[in-house]
Amino acid sequence: MKGNIVIIGGGIAGMEAAKSLISLGYSPIVVESSTKLGGHVASWYKLFPDMSSAKNLVSRLESEIKGATVLCGTKVISLNRLADGYSLKLSNGSVVNASALLIATGFTLFDAKKKEEYGYGVYDRVITNSDLEAWFSEKKDARVPDEPESVGFVHCVGSRDLKACNAQCSKVCCATAIKQAIEIKERFPYAKVYCFYMDLRLFGKKYEDFYINAQRDYGVQFIRGRVSEVGETLDGRLQIKAEDTLSGKPLKVQLDLLVLMSGIVRNQSIGELSAMAGLETDSDGFLRSIDNEYAVIESNRPGIFYAGACTGPKTVPETVAEARSAALAIHSYLETL
Repeated sequence: MKGNIVIIGGGIAGMEAAKSLISLGYSPIVVESSTKLGGHVASWYKLFPDMSSAKNLVSRLESEIKGATVLCGTKVISLNRLADGYSLKLSNGSVVNASALLIATGFTLFDAKKKEEYGYGVYDRVITNSDLEAWFSEKKDARVPDEPESVGFVHCVGSRDLKACNAQCSKVCCATAIKQAIEIKERFPYAKVYCFYMDLRLFGKKYEDFYINAQRDYGVQFIRGRVSEVGETLDGRLQIKAEDTLSGKPLKVQLDLLVLMSGIVRNQSIGELSAMAGLETDSDGFLRSIDNEYAVIESNRPGIFYAGACTGPKTVPETVAEARSAALAIHSYLETL
């Protein structure tokens, strides 16, 4: 086998790619900036649409990459082109030469504080999808009431929003809202649960069934319309104003908890890596593939490949499939050297 393979990012894309490369006889190096593997999935509770355990998926992948060198809490400081690959200087002081690189840096969630009309960081009972996911994982959060009577979910917070400089759909928010609404109903069966949406985009396998199940079996109410204003009542509840665009009527609803579905935006590391390696970025700020139909995992630089949400919002199945594909592409590339 020729040279090292460095994987930048230790989320499920990076781990799945490492697993595939190990099966092909390589010993990849995984460089992860945080102190643990798993990325965002490591902080999730369940995965849609089958409601399987996110923790179990991360644990399984960790057990399957024992043949890799894993460097957590480590960042790429500089990256230089060599005649036969790349040289990376890492924050731990080491320098690694690699014949091929896989970028799997994932995504960042939109900062909900930027949408001031929703009151995140202002009102105690306004939280994000990420906050609620942590609460589902048994992490205490005083903002979540013990017995809420009504809970609302706002879709498309910071995505499909020109004012937020992110016109793209985040792809997973609708299904995540449905998943979390069902989980709320399972914990609080008598609570009224509302989903305020622009359009429901449920394209994946079993996603439509997931949506129907939420309405039929759990009584989740879906209201097509944007929330325009959030305020607080004298007794500490939330009052939201919205318009039901199907009926054309304005709405006022009082809630005990409001969950904002923060959209997906690019990681800061994408800008840093693109500058270091001369990688092209797209109009949405994510890394640009050679093309978006046939070569999503290929970059404009020889020996550098992509997997997962570094090129845009992805579901878990898409991310895993891209990671496996990228591993095979790296193997084919190295065999030509």
